[in-house]
Amino acid sequence: MYEQIASNKRRTALLFVLAVLLLGMVGYALGLLTQTGVVGIVIAVAIAIAMSVGSYLYGDRIVLASTRAKEVAAEQAPRLHNVVEGLAIAAGVPKPRVWIVPEQAPNAFATGRDPEHSHIAVTQGLLDTMNRVELEGVIGHEMAHVVDRDILLGTVIATLVGSVVLIAEFSMRMWWWGGFRGRRGNDSGGGAASLVIFAIGFVLMILAPLFGQLIRLAVSRNREYLADAQGAMLTRYPPGLISALEKLKAAPTAMRSANNATGHLWLNQPSRFEGETTGTMERLFSTHPPLDERIRRLREM
Repeated sequence: MYEQIASNKRRTALLFVLAVLLLGMVGYALGLLTQTGVVGIVIAVAIAIAMSVGSYLYGDRIVLASTRAKEVAAEQAPRLHNVVEGLAIAAGVPKPRVWIVPEQAPNAFATGRDPEHSHIAVTQGLLDTMNRVELEGVIGHEMAHVVDRDILLGTVIATLVGSVVLIAEFSMRMWWWGGFRGRRGNDSGGGAASLVIFAIGFVLMILAPLFGQLIRLAVSRNREYLADAQGAMLTRYPPGLISALEKLKAAPTAMRSANNATGHLWLNQPSRFEGETTGTMERLFSTHPPLDERIRRLREM
């Protein structure tokens, strides 16, 4: 466990560095495309530093707001609060704040920068679907993320890398509708230099969001296996989480609050599409291992 905590802290620091580099690449591309030299790089790095600080201090609030989660008091959701409190005591961490997401697809996530500033959110559908032992299995999984400091890494990824992707996409659209269209009529000759600048800028704009996606994929899947195992150990009843995951398999996964920036935080990969399965592209870029494999590993414990 302590090795996992230290690893997550190192990965978070590395992520900050990678985000600065990614935005530096985007800024370099903007500098080439707009012929402003190093100005684009300076602006991009300044934004990266500001986002790094913001993602650490306020990332959990951004994530919760993006899912439309509402904090609930103990009298509003006594069973949920009771389960969260009991597993927090078992894990030896402060009780996280408790939230409910107004979604019918059963799911849950944890966020925050450390156990002292942690949050656990579940969907209304999960509360309606799970019995007590299944709910304990789900909360045990999320509590494991809190204990291992996965929540810091996941929250930073959601806010920082998500912002990198959004800025890259916005910058490319802004350049296309503004700079490129405006210059295209004035620069009829084009020239080899203009084509090179366009090619470099285009490639960098494409690579930035792809790198962001690769970062999410690299840090997510093994964390889910570990959280499953640790959560089952916290509850001392692996069949509870197994039953919960089996219900997730059979339940619709479509969620209004599903998006690429926060997908890795959830217990199961959320989907934008109606039906019992995620879309083809969502499966291709899924940040979660298959539910069947997670269930198989739990049964072997």
